[in-house]
Amino acid sequence: MKDIGIDLGTANVLVYVKGQGIVLNEPSVVAIDTETNSVLAIGNEANEMLGRTSGKVKAIRPLKDGVIADFEYTEIMLNSFIKRIKGRGILSKPRILICCPSNITAVEKNAIREAAERLGAKRVFIEEEPKVAAIGAGMDISKPSGNMVIDIGGGTTDIAILSLGEIVNSESLKIAGNAFDSAIIDYVKEKHNLYIGEKTAEEIKINIGSVYNSDKNNKINVKGRNASTGLPSTAELNEKEIEEALYPLTLKIIKKAKLALEKTLPELSADIYDKGIVLTGGGSLIKGLCELFEKELKVPIFISESPLTCVAEGCGILLSNLDLLKY
Repeated sequence: MKDIGIDLGTANVLVYVKGQGIVLNEPSVVAIDTETNSVLAIGNEANEMLGRTSGKVKAIRPLKDGVIADFEYTEIMLNSFIKRIKGRGILSKPRILICCPSNITAVEKNAIREAAERLGAKRVFIEEEPKVAAIGAGMDISKPSGNMVIDIGGGTTDIAILSLGEIVNSESLKIAGNAFDSAIIDYVKEKHNLYIGEKTAEEIKINIGSVYNSDKNNKINVKGRNASTGLPSTAELNEKEIEEALYPLTLKIIKKAKLALEKTLPELSADIYDKGIVLTGGGSLIKGLCELFEKELKVPIFISESPLTCVAEGCGILLSNLDLLKY
């Protein structure tokens, strides 16, 4: 029997199999036929359809802003991914560890547990993403010492202060990778009179995304639809413009991080000041983020070695210690 860890992210689902490592990393996207409600594609194939489908075919994200917006399609998506894993020699009735955002309700946790049980899990464990991200980033959270992690994912940013293996206090906000993409879409429409899609916005973010000390000379040409004429058009964007679009959102994350620190016991605050704060999640890769956080929070900031996969890697560590987890 193989144990399975699932990072159930708004943007991507990663699956870790004990003894094999990360065996699946695909977008959390499902393409459906709106007339029959049948599923046409899941994961990478469905992601290619985002913004490129007719009215009959709709590409949806069943997880939105860190919560499950559509349980039926989330279950179908998980079922598809687990079937693919089972096709690679995983035996039936695995134990499954699922990582979820820290702001989901007890009702949603139970729904996820029941869905996993219907998929054939022998036992299901639910853990909060920032805790697992901290473990995956190499932080030792088992001691009576303060640790702080800021996990900037696709749908949510989870901020957690941990000690003795548990979250002492946490903050969560629906500002993360997807909100950054939306801000870029709005900015390009307002400043360049150009409509662009989600995928183009994400490409801009990856290529010239910045929130601090931007370089005006770093530019990119983007294609879209002219808002006035409705015809295909292009615009040149530079890093400074993207900073203008993303800076206000980043300040909101910083404000929440300050709030978490204000609620923290003085002894734990002293530990965090000594150790620094670890950033995880894809959003942590945006240029200037580390420097801006350091400037505003007055605490050393470090980006984890593998921010995109540290939740899945944390699953791997926890799968070796399943007896310590809560059922």
